Amino acid sequence: MDKNKALVEYLQQYNIIKSDKVAETMQTIDRALFVPKENPPYLDSPMPIGYNATISAPHMHATCLELLKDHLQPGMRALDVGSGSGYLTACFAMMVGPQGRAVGIEHIPELVAVAIQNVQRSAAKSLLENNSLSFHVAAGRHGWKEEAPYDAIHVGAAATEIPKDLIEQLKPGGRMVIPVGHFFQDLQVVNKKLDGSVSSRDVTSVSILEILILDCNQMCQLLR
Repeated sequence: MDKNKALVEYLQQYNIIKSDKVAETMQTIDRALFVPKENPPYLDSPMPIGYNATISAPHMHATCLELLKDHLQPGMRALDVGSGSGYLTACFAMMVGPQGRAVGIEHIPELVAVAIQNVQRSAAKSLLENNSLSFHVAAGRHGWKEEAPYDAIHVGAAATEIPKDLIEQLKPGGRMVIPVGHFFQDLQVVNKKLDGSVSSRDVTSVSILEILILDCNQMCQLLR
């Protein structure tokens, strides 16, 4: 049984994964390579990856990839703020391809090293070797100006407000996905129009909550 494929099919069943491109990408990048061995990689839950950090639940990765997929076309540029294990950055790299750029930034140096090691064992290894995928130690709110502007920006950690530097680094016509709030966060989609003006909206929580109504039989199969 291909458990990574089974996880993707599970997310498709609950309509979290809607597109063939996101399904193909998540099947290609095996989540198990990015989760410490002592944790179940295919459980739809956040998992600790060390240094008081976590890898997001698969349904959150799928949700963000679906929201950004039109801005992750071949040749485009993507920034992953708070890249952690490197999983989502690797997915971005697979979608934009060798002619695009996927940049992951993380403020914990040890996690940057872990992300690079994880990617080197994955299907995205060649993209790391040809520098279309890269990881850097940097403070998230400042982004990574060296490769800007970006068609897609993903922010993994919640912010009380949308950082101005990230808005500036978002390409006109581009999109950012970022959790915003204090104790409770809303996942916001930020669009920059071609004239440079910016609009944002909260993503409805319905599609995310649906996945929490777990089919125990399917999840147990993934854990075996």
